[in-house]
Amino acid sequence: MLPLRKLGKSDLMVSPIGLGCWQFSKGKGLGGHYWPALQDEEIEQIVRLSLEGGVNWFDTAESYGMGESEKALSLALQKIGKSAEEVIIATKWMPFLRTAKSITKTIDMRIHHLSSYHLDLYQIHHPLSFSSVETEMKAMIELVKNKKIRFIGLSNYSAKKMRTAQEELSKHGLNLISNQVRYSLLNRKIETNGILNTALELGVSIIAYSPLAQGLLSGKFHDSPDRRQPYGYRKYMSAFKPKGLEKTRPVINAVKGLAEKHQVTPSQIALNWVIQFQGDTVVAIPGATKPEQAKDNVGAMRFKLTQDELDYLDEVSRAFRN
Repeated sequence: MLPLRKLGKSDLMVSPIGLGCWQFSKGKGLGGHYWPALQDEEIEQIVRLSLEGGVNWFDTAESYGMGESEKALSLALQKIGKSAEEVIIATKWMPFLRTAKSITKTIDMRIHHLSSYHLDLYQIHHPLSFSSVETEMKAMIELVKNKKIRFIGLSNYSAKKMRTAQEELSKHGLNLISNQVRYSLLNRKIETNGILNTALELGVSIIAYSPLAQGLLSGKFHDSPDRRQPYGYRKYMSAFKPKGLEKTRPVINAVKGLAEKHQVTPSQIALNWVIQFQGDTVVAIPGATKPEQAKDNVGAMRFKLTQDELDYLDEVSRAFRN
């Protein structure tokens, strides 16, 4: 089992793979229909299997079902019997059509939905708000000082905005500890747009969301594209159309070849690359709508690709750096 890693400049020690909880939205809110509406019993089973496999942290958000994901996660952890000290919880403030004043006004709702669990990491979901980065960080600093949250993170922020955030936080002796961004073998833009280099320079962890490229790297859509239809909005995405599948097939074939060699699944190979290729800088938060997917996720922490194998996947996927 791969060891725990420090998240940025914090005392949070997280498993290399956490569980993304967008799929716990219960079909509600903007994007809630992206996934099938899971019942509480299904969510509990997914959370339990994740915990049993070594996952110790969970990432959710206000916008995931307008709080439904937060409530469902909290309920599942309570039923399983996990205390606040045994798990790490990250959630996010939704900035769209809001100002930074909303950060402090809505925090009590986040705390209420998460029940007895600490808000270990609070993140700005994306940079599209009516306030500046500096103003947002001032609101987050207030939450830390009032012990509403422990640490501060961002999501979908550029390298420049990461620096601006850190500059504001450093005035108060605080650090930006993470930036949650899309990263996988099929999306490597952070390697060329400055985000990864800035994270390394500032000591910020990268939390990779969509590390399986919304399921493409499982290979199942390439195996039988006529029968494997993606759920929700994915069915309209070009990547899941025949032409898009052919474009990514060389990467899928490389992943499948290593999966056969290691006697693991293609998803586990793809996840292992994400959490190893950049050293300890990148951790990943794949989701799971089925128990089998939760088992698959945690299995990616039970082996290590060799440096030659990491470099081989790097070479094959170079077309997707930009």
